[in-house]
This record gives sequence, C-alpha cells and structure tokens, in this order.
Amino acid sequence: MAATEEARTLALVAAQAAADKKATDVVVLDVSGQLVITDCFVIASASNERLVGAIVDNVEEKMRAAGHKPVRREGAREGRWVLLDYVDVVVHIQHADERSFYELERLWKDCPRVDFVDATGGRGADPDEDRQ
Repeated sequence: MAATEEARTLALVAAQAAADKKATDVVVLDVSGQLVITDCFVIASASNERLVGAIVDNVEEKMRAAGHKPVRREGAREGRWVLLDYVDVVVHIQHADERSFYELERLWKDCPRVDFVDATGGRGADPDEDRQ
C-alpha cells in the first residue's frame, strides 16, 4: 500500500522547509507498507543543536501555513533529535552524530523513497548512497 497523495505532498512541504534552513541529507521515505501508524518519514540532518532548532521552527511554521499542527513533539529541549508527529507524516530532524548512530534509513531500507528535489537548487540525499 502506497502513501496517500496528501501525505506525500505534506512530507514534501516538510522536506522543503527543512532544506530552506540548511538541513542536509534530506530524505522522504514512504513507510506505509511497513507501518500502519504513518505514511511517510522525513529525515534531515543538522550540524549543531541551534541549527536543529531553526530547522524544526521552520518546518512547524510551513506545516502550520499548510493547515497542520503536530500532535506530538519530542526532543526539542535537547536539540539532538527532534520528532514532529503529524499523524500521516513523521518528521525527524537529527544532529548529524545522532543520524549516523541511529541510521534510520538503514532501518527502513526496504521502504521506497519519495523523490525530493530541493527548490533552492540542491537535491535530497542520494538514494544510492550507502550509509553503513
């Protein structure tokens, strides 16, 4: 079962909001075939805690403008890994060290990626990149 079009669109809004604030390795995964609780994960990295916070703030602002508020927000105080739960989309903004350690893409490697092209000229993480 594939993610709904609404979930994919919302995930791309979150991904672009993260990229707009200099998030790196932005990835959108369609996890709907593996999970019943959500359709898409957005995963993005930041080099420091302050940048994690700035990215989270921008994602929340853009999602609010699209008519969505997170039902759950975790990790903001520590600033190492912030999770924003929008029900159909779960956004993970991770400090680069946390991302390397937990390797969410590897955990969900069987899930298809949703193509994300950064409107500011970049591109999401390379789907062929091996994160081992």
